[in-house]
Amino acid sequence: MIKVAVVGALGRMGRTVCSAIEDASDMDLVARIDVGDAINERTLEGAEVAVEFTVPSVGEANVHALLEAGVDVVVGTTGWTEEKLAGVRTKAEETGRSVIIAPNYSLSAVLVMSFAEKAAPYFESAEVIELHHPDKVDAPSGTATTTAQRIGAARAAQNLPESPDATETDPNGARGAKIDGVNVHAVRLRGLNAHEEVLLGNPGEQMVIRQDSFDRSSFMPGVLLAVRSVRGRGGLTYGLDEIMGL
Repeated sequence: MIKVAVVGALGRMGRTVCSAIEDASDMDLVARIDVGDAINERTLEGAEVAVEFTVPSVGEANVHALLEAGVDVVVGTTGWTEEKLAGVRTKAEETGRSVIIAPNYSLSAVLVMSFAEKAAPYFESAEVIELHHPDKVDAPSGTATTTAQRIGAARAAQNLPESPDATETDPNGARGAKIDGVNVHAVRLRGLNAHEEVLLGNPGEQMVIRQDSFDRSSFMPGVLLAVRSVRGRGGLTYGLDEIMGL
């Protein structure tokens, strides 16, 4: 049995994670930690792995505290920069622990990112649209950012130029954010949960790769896979691609 603690246990995702762990035959939920609770060996109640699903403003500090408390960590909180990831990588190496941080735990979303990266060099144009509920606090989403970065890197590796775009004036930012040469658009709409479209175009043809998560339960197979995989990996693993053999 894997002893698991959940940080952010009273949040929307945290509650779903707690239920998934309780339903898993090989896991034991030993601690629920939320706002106002300290993170230390005592409050972790002997956990071997902690799942951290909070908000970007506290996620980094929580991960460092968990590593210092001697547990491996699976992180679902978004908002990670290269600098923050480097800090976690260093802390994991210093403490001899393991961390998995994934921009998305939906297995279908991970596959979309992989498919988009493979397809990107074969198309002249590429753009990303992410669509979420209006309670999401960051934009663009971590998934869309990572998707754009991977598309940009795949195109750069083939010495391809940025997508053609004759726009000269855009005072209101209608063309969206540009991440590694890829335009990314964020939609916030009541009724949505988490969705992404990758649009790829050539003269006379278009390919659309779309992923929809209609409920938070869609993220749980990926979270449980990470919990089962994190122990003994060492250092920082970013994304589920390696774990899924992609």
